Amino acid sequence: MSLDQRFFDTWSPRALAALRLVAAFLYLQHGTAKLFHVPHVAEFDSLQALSLIGFAGVLEITGSLLLLLGLFTRPVAFILSGEMAVAYFIAHAPQGHFFSPALNRGEEAVLYCFIFLFLSVAGGGAWSIDASRGRR
Repeated sequence: MSLDQRFFDTWSPRALAALRLVAAFLYLQHGTAKLFHVPHVAEFDSLQALSLIGFAGVLEITGSLLLLLGLFTRPVAFILSGEMAVAYFIAHAPQGHFFSPALNRGEEAVLYCFIFLFLSVAGGGAWSIDASRGRR
């Protein structure tokens, strides 16, 4: 049994929305760990709110909540993609192994960067406020 184009036309926007929701939910935990210590990550115990990492936490919480809603998906995802690129070059690349993020603990930064870059082009998918506003 082969799948026809109608299947992909129907499910692609839903799969895109699922990717957006899962990525936003996981990313939200980075921001809440930094600013609210939930979940607790010992590395952020002495974090100063008015620091570069504190600012990143604000971007992560605000951006994740907007992405969860699917509101302003494209510009928000573009900003978060840039944040992750900066994070990779500031925190991970200087540890060496530029082309091997598994060795400099930069895998998440690279994945989030490209997932958000994809969302900035593709939009929020079927289950988003952006999509429901577009149907009006």
